[in-house]
Amino acid sequence: MGKSKTRILRKGINNQFTTMTRENAVKETVRFLDSNFVNDAKDLITMFGLSAEELLEAGASYESVKAIENIFG
Repeated sequence: MGKSKTRILRKGINNQFTTMTRENAVKETVRFLDSNFVNDAKDLITMFGLSAEELLEAGASYESVKAIENIFG
């Protein structure tokens, strides 16, 4: 194997990207809201375009969703 392929494979082993589905994003957002990590929750909401209804159906409290209602378009 050449030097380039070896470097590419080593880089891939060290820099593994995790993929997040929309369902996982909703669950993580609810977890962030419950743990008061509002900035992380806002990042996921804007990245995935989540709605308040999705978060409420996934188990987020009404108060936590109401507190960040300004980011829902």
